[in-house]
Parts: sequence; C-alpha cells; structure tokens
Amino acid sequence: MDTEALRLFVMAADMLNISAAGRELGLAPATSSARLSKLENEIGADLLHRSTRKVALSQKGLEFLPYAREMLAQEDAALAMLGEGNEEITGTLKFAATSTFAQLYVVPQLAEFLERYPGINIELKLSDLQVNLIERGFDLALRNYAIEDSSLRARKLADDNRILCASPGYLDRYGTPLEPDDLKNHRLLVFMDSRPRELSSTGPGRSCTFPPPDAGSRVVCDDGASLRIAAKTGVGIGMSSVWSVHSELQNGSLVRVLPDYRVVDQSAIWLVYPKANVLSAKVRVFVDFLVEKIGDSPVWEQ
Repeated sequence: MDTEALRLFVMAADMLNISAAGRELGLAPATSSARLSKLENEIGADLLHRSTRKVALSQKGLEFLPYAREMLAQEDAALAMLGEGNEEITGTLKFAATSTFAQLYVVPQLAEFLERYPGINIELKLSDLQVNLIERGFDLALRNYAIEDSSLRARKLADDNRILCASPGYLDRYGTPLEPDDLKNHRLLVFMDSRPRELSSTGPGRSCTFPPPDAGSRVVCDDGASLRIAAKTGVGIGMSSVWSVHSELQNGSLVRVLPDYRVVDQSAIWLVYPKANVLSAKVRVFVDFLVEKIGDSPVWEQ
C-alpha cells in the first residue's frame, strides 16, 4: 500500500481539504485527487465525500482513519530505528493537555524542547475538559485522573495529590471547618461534572465525600485555574491538586482546610497515547523530555 497516499488521506481528513493537504506534501491538486482515488480503489471503499464546496469523511473513512494513522506511525518508528543516532527528528506533534497544568509546567519548557529538536513543530490543544485522542487524531495527551480507557497506553509523569483549601480571608469571615459536616454551611467551589471524592481521616474521624451529598455548590466551573483564583480571592473552599496550588500554599494566600483528611483517589498525571499507535520518534523524545523536566523531581513535591 502506498504510504504517501495514506499520509495524504490522513492529512486531508484532518484538514478536510484535499488540495491543502496536497500542497503540504508538495503535490498538485490533480495529483492529490488521483492518488486518493487510487487508494480508494485499492481499498475498495470511498474514504472521502467530495463536493464543490467541502470534503467530509465517509463512514468507511472514519473507520479506516485510525488504522491509517497506525501504519504511518509504524513506518515512522521503523525509519527512526534504522536511523538511530540521527539527531534530525521531524514532524508535527499534536498534543492535548489540561490547560491549567500546561500553562504552569509544559509551555514554559517549550523553548528548550524546540531548541533541542528544531525539526519538530507542536500543535497544542489546551482544555481542562477531556478530548478523545483517537477521534481527534492526537499523538499524545496529558491527563490527571485514573486511566480506565482500554484503548490507551500511558506513562506516569507524577503523582496527583489533592487537598481542600481556601484563602485566610475567607476563613476569617466564615470560619474554619473542623469536621467534614461543617462543609455543608460553607461556599464550595466544584469542578464541573466531577464525581464526589472520598475524604478519609488520618485520625479517628469517619470517611465522607467532597462535596457532601446534601451541600450546595456556590461556584461550578470547568477551568482549574479559575477555581484556584476564586479560592485565592475568598470566594469559597475548593479541592485542588497540590501541583496547582503549591505556590499559594508557600506564600500563604491559600491554606489547607481539614488537613487531617486526605483525598482517597487513584489519580495521577499521565502521558497517554492510543494503544494502536507505535510510539514514533517525535512522541518518544517529547515524553522523555517532559519526564526529565517535570516528572523526575516535581517542583510541587520539593
């Protein structure tokens, strides 16, 4: 099978534009169309619906796309292995990450990474909401929760310990909770669509959840940085990852609430990629770089 035609198909599927995909590969529009038609004849199915106005994936094209990506990844990995020791690694890396973590720890490291690997470009999708890697064609993603998706492989970057915290000003005004039941009388900051997390006491107290089942949430938000800012400015009590608030804990703008209770959670910070994909050279060096710069000795654990 013509892997360059596969590369053209994948690029056209991502861009929904055959001519633009062809230009990226140095092909004339007529040549691009002919190559895709030849690939479709070889496969025996229409992969793309074409009209004068737009291009769309067919159902067969949607089903074939992850396999095409896998074949290209295998080719790239084989070539990288044969050229081991060659410093020139090229390509565009599509990376999805939680915006809060990326802004604090990933984006500040990009200049050094791009200096090390001048042939790699990075396309970032930053959101605290989950992105489907396979459907969206991402090479790699960073996620900070327990990985349960059997279609993904993961490498642990760091632990993700979570705590309850609030500003000193809020606690001065509304009081400091001494028991989990006290949270029912406080303003709570909750991440959107998150499940209740179990709190377990290190002492004789009983286990409970945050937020409590019968407590109202004063603010619900889908952005972790905004929840941190809301807690810092005295809006209420929230649950945050230590990596997100360690600077505020150090300077005293946030303090722990219910410090004798820990969040019982299987979450960690993971670098994940589709199981069907061979780990290409561009992904491998980026994973190794993030582990070196962030995971070997996380600053929030120091």
